[in-house]
Amino acid sequence: MDNKFNLVAPCLFGTESIAAFEFKRMGFEDIITENGRILLKGDANLLARANISSSFSERILINVGEFIATSFTELFDNVKSLPWENFIRKDDAFPVNGWSISSALHSIPDCQSIIKKAIVERLKEKYKISWFEETGTEIKIRFSIHKDKVTMMIDTSGEGLHKRGYRRNSNDAPLKETLAASICDLARIYPDTQIYDPMCGSGTFLIESAMMAKGIAPGLRRSFSAERFSFIDERIWREERTRAQDLIRKNIEFSAVGYDIDPKAVELTLNNAKKAGVEKYVRASVGDVKDFVLPNDRCITVTNPPYGERLLDVKSAEKLYSVMGERFVKQEGHKFFIISPHDEFEKHFGRTADKRRKLYNGMIKCQLFMYLK
Repeated sequence: MDNKFNLVAPCLFGTESIAAFEFKRMGFEDIITENGRILLKGDANLLARANISSSFSERILINVGEFIATSFTELFDNVKSLPWENFIRKDDAFPVNGWSISSALHSIPDCQSIIKKAIVERLKEKYKISWFEETGTEIKIRFSIHKDKVTMMIDTSGEGLHKRGYRRNSNDAPLKETLAASICDLARIYPDTQIYDPMCGSGTFLIESAMMAKGIAPGLRRSFSAERFSFIDERIWREERTRAQDLIRKNIEFSAVGYDIDPKAVELTLNNAKKAGVEKYVRASVGDVKDFVLPNDRCITVTNPPYGERLLDVKSAEKLYSVMGERFVKQEGHKFFIISPHDEFEKHFGRTADKRRKLYNGMIKCQLFMYLK
């Protein structure tokens, strides 16, 4: 098998350029940016590195092959032609899942069944056996069909990469870790940054920014499906974890301060910071945003205020935005990054943002409002 893998890294819409630049810093050279995903080429070390160190992508998949299919016969024949024996041993389990949008082949259960059958028929011929127990390592097959273009992939991550491991519990409306990390990246977090979140919830902004300042790889404390794959030497995972460990900055001046009106949220933030290994840099206490006072020093405020689709009705959210506008005082050295789905956020906040960026919080289309001066 070629020692280079074609990889697919799905990411949240609006974060593609951020994710692509991170992969470039990791050492990837063949990088193609598409809507909602990054295409990469790299060896087993880069595959492991992408899983351990990616802050912004949702998972890392091996692209086994792509083709056009408008009939089940075409789907079967093309899937069968791919080199599945390079990845799946005769005792491995290989469940199939996927999705189809704007395509002739729109029945997911039928596609799953035909893809599974095609892989089985290929492996029957290669291994000269007629039955597969599927009691060994699980190799999850994922397919996507978009406008009749089929992409056949193998999931190397397991749980989504946004699951860093520090947030087993969360408040009622948590921000996805990958989205929080993307916003922190746009805010330009450095080892001496001072960051505030006056509505910190379960502390995601505080923790992601602290990990970023410290240089802690998001996946350093978790495991991945591909660690059990026969075609990737376990030595590679040890090498990449050692590399990630060596990149952690020892002494930084960073601090993250959070407030929340709910004492349980504050407790959750502090517990999550401890699990993430950044408790030294994160402080949180009970506080109402209407009492929020910024320091005179340079600082960045990053927050995800409650809004109509989540915890407050729209009118209450609009009142909250007005309070924020009063408390988030325009001052040299103070920058504000606020994510909201409200089309008239700026009107209620009282100031027009210097920059805006469209992002998605789950299925909710939002804007990141950036006040930079």
